[in-house]
Amino acid sequence: MPKEQANWSPYDNNGGTCVAIAGADYCVIAADTRMSTGYSILTREYSKICKLADKSFMASSGFQADVKALQKVLASRHSIYQHQHNKQMSCPAMAQLLSNTLYYKRFFPYYAFNVLGGLDSEGKGCVFTYDAVGSYERVGYSAQGSGATLITPFLDNQLKSPSPLLLPAKDAVTPLSEAEAIDLVKTCFASATERDIYTGDKVEIVILNADGIRREYEELRRD
Repeated sequence: MPKEQANWSPYDNNGGTCVAIAGADYCVIAADTRMSTGYSILTREYSKICKLADKSFMASSGFQADVKALQKVLASRHSIYQHQHNKQMSCPAMAQLLSNTLYYKRFFPYYAFNVLGGLDSEGKGCVFTYDAVGSYERVGYSAQGSGATLITPFLDNQLKSPSPLLLPAKDAVTPLSEAEAIDLVKTCFASATERDIYTGDKVEIVILNADGIRREYEELRRD
């Protein structure tokens, strides 16, 4: 009698979509609040955005148990950094820490697809986009998660960043005003929700600028 193959996996994909846009003096990070498994919705009120430092926020899709474990490791490392240096990490420093943390686990990776957004030391918006094993890049905008294939072409059309091969190098920020970027994010999620069953319910938007941090919410389709 042939031995049956076990099909258990240590991973799950809880779906969801994350988007970030960097501007000249602001950064917008957004994610929907639906968490699913298969064809079931586990909750409609799950925040995928985590504050890592005063000027650094991470939005994550993928396997939310791994995301929680990753957030705890980053919080612990940041706490050690604050004790040693008596200051908070800058957003680019946090981006490097996240890359190192993901790469360290590359042989049994965190099944988490992250986008990190915030303000750099000059007050400019910065967005860093990642794969599951820590390869990252500073960009003007990024989308991750189940709706990324729907949103990325739309953002490319609206915001196409200058090629990194062009010299002199251009800033990786978008030309939009803050209000235009927020409206664009809302349009992205409203569009993705029409086609992606893992994206929906509500979009949570975090806006960072020189005045501080604020949150906005927009209802999405619930079916």
